[in-house]
Amino acid sequence: MTTVAAGGIELFVPKVYDIVWSAIILAILVVFFYVFFMPKFKSIFEERQDKIQGGFERAAKAQADAEETKKQYEDQLRNARTEASKIRDDARSDAANIIADAKKRAEAEAAQVTASAQKSIEAQRAQALVSLKGEVGAIATALAGKILGSKLESSDVQSSMIDDAINELEH
Repeated sequence: MTTVAAGGIELFVPKVYDIVWSAIILAILVVFFYVFFMPKFKSIFEERQDKIQGGFERAAKAQADAEETKKQYEDQLRNARTEASKIRDDARSDAANIIADAKKRAEAEAAQVTASAQKSIEAQRAQALVSLKGEVGAIATALAGKILGSKLESSDVQSSMIDDAINELEH
């Protein structure tokens, strides 16, 4: 069995000439592969790498653009909120001014109505006094005529008597 065992291992170990020819063929295949196929593989790999790198760059650029757009949107939103707040404050201020102006006009109109009513009351009072003086004068003249038994003929005398009677009534 030793010869069989020794011959069995030799079956698996190649001869030197087989190793040399296999190495030569392998070297030819490596050179052939390196010269003809490697540049194509290399260009395909570079193209794919460029596509991937370009995709990453486009994605980074798109993300940067999105961030910039988001920032602009937030700035516009902040400005819109500030503007809305300003408009709201201006509206409140305008409303307060309108209310104050309306109050002033109402007070002025009320004062004017009060003054007009006061003048009207004074005019009516003066008219009532004149009317009362006239009636009192007529009554006084009639009374004096009855008391004296004769009619006062002179209008100057009548006026003088009426004025004296009114003066006495006022005090």
